[in-house]
Amino acid sequence: MTSQISGLDARFALAQAIAKEAGAVALGYFNQRETLVVETKRDPQDVVSIADREVENLIRARVAEVHAGDGFLGEEFGLVAGHSGYTWVVDPIDGTSPFVNGMPNWCVSIAILHDGEPVIGVICAPCHDELYAGAFGRGATLNGKVLKLDPSRTIRNAVTGIGANTYVTPAFVAKTVEKLLEAGGNFIRNGSGALMLAYVAAGRLVGYYEPYMHAWDCLAGYCLVREAGGWVHPFPVDDEHLTKGAPVLAAAPGAIDDLKAIADV
Repeated sequence: MTSQISGLDARFALAQAIAKEAGAVALGYFNQRETLVVETKRDPQDVVSIADREVENLIRARVAEVHAGDGFLGEEFGLVAGHSGYTWVVDPIDGTSPFVNGMPNWCVSIAILHDGEPVIGVICAPCHDELYAGAFGRGATLNGKVLKLDPSRTIRNAVTGIGANTYVTPAFVAKTVEKLLEAGGNFIRNGSGALMLAYVAAGRLVGYYEPYMHAWDCLAGYCLVREAGGWVHPFPVDDEHLTKGAPVLAAAPGAIDDLKAIADV
């Protein structure tokens, strides 16, 4: 792929504008979350509210106004195929559990694929007033400041993010944590995989591993990490795989080998 992709810059600008608008709407719901009706999906830890649905509908509408031929995959309403070669992959609120429980660790995540590659990643964290933005060949930024990863950071002198959910067994997650600790590392989990991937791009975390994630949770962060100089484990986006889950691993340069060994990828 070359850095000359037709329509990339226009969509990059649009994704940032939409993320800011969607983030403001989500923040409004967050500030009145006691009025929200919260529902469960797969299990009691997997929750959704009208905020998730309204934010996704907003993003879908804004994209359709300008790029009606683009595909769109959202967590709440699924996949609509397009014909332009571009597909938007969106989690309207990643970290719904922190969101409904009054914690600031949630974000709006917008990725755009071009011919199967994540070429745009934008993550808005409204409670922190932060906008992470990256596009293929254009680098990554946080509120306009260029992000570049430090190769001297490793699992032993920095912190790794770990994700967990009911798609994998507690024993599997516990073994992952054990291996990381035995290798001299330490970890956090804040409830939003997308936001922790953004933290990898920003150098706040040296890596992030989750044994099972969906495309809408990880692809924006993947683009950000790659554009900041990091490495990501390939995520399958061909055919039906785009709507399925897969292992996710992202790492700063100094943590790649250790985290590959810990995740066994």
